[in-house]
Amino acid sequence: MGCLFIHGFGGAPYELEPLYSIIKERTDWELRLPILPGHDKNESLDGREYMEWVSKAEKELEDLTFSCDTIYVIGYSMGGVIASYLSTKYNVSKLVLLSTSAHYIDVTQLAEDTWKMAKDAARGDLLENDLFQRYIRRMGSTPISASLEFQKLVDDLRPYFEKVDAPTLVLQGGEDGLLPPKSAEYIYESIQSEDKTLHFLPRSKHMLCYGPDKDDLMNTCCDFLKI
Repeated sequence: MGCLFIHGFGGAPYELEPLYSIIKERTDWELRLPILPGHDKNESLDGREYMEWVSKAEKELEDLTFSCDTIYVIGYSMGGVIASYLSTKYNVSKLVLLSTSAHYIDVTQLAEDTWKMAKDAARGDLLENDLFQRYIRRMGSTPISASLEFQKLVDDLRPYFEKVDAPTLVLQGGEDGLLPPKSAEYIYESIQSEDKTLHFLPRSKHMLCYGPDKDDLMNTCCDFLKI
């Protein structure tokens, strides 16, 4: 068994780390959680083209095919768009889409929303504040050229949702101010697989793995992956 995790635009692997950790704890699967080009803390997104992000994820998936007969792909936000696209090219047994961007997200609003979440978390000691500080710095310094590449990625890869035939779990935060419910509903309706589930996390915003419904998220994903 193998599982590829793909993080979002302007983010990094920490966006999926809680889900990655629980799957690692419960299985002996080969797990991949790469950093997409330009997203490392010492790199810049300036001048990057979206196919660099797609190609990196595809290379990781190709590597998994050499050692694993069964492969699952989990994508968050932009990573969900890439994951859906790759599932139409490779034999992906199951697909998990978290806060997936079938429509554009407002990166400025994302930074503002994340800051509010950080303050709430700091008051309750639920999350490490430096995680959010790093996220805010990255989103606040995102070059316009990279944002345009993100938009191109969504435009060019959106049609592939209609070609997805792998069993798919779609998860969306009920309080996600960046992606309206119609985004998740559009993905769910577009996917061709008869084995598909749309699950809303009513209290969660965009960063599902750190939201108030994270236990529900983990349980739903683990049930879907049968672990």
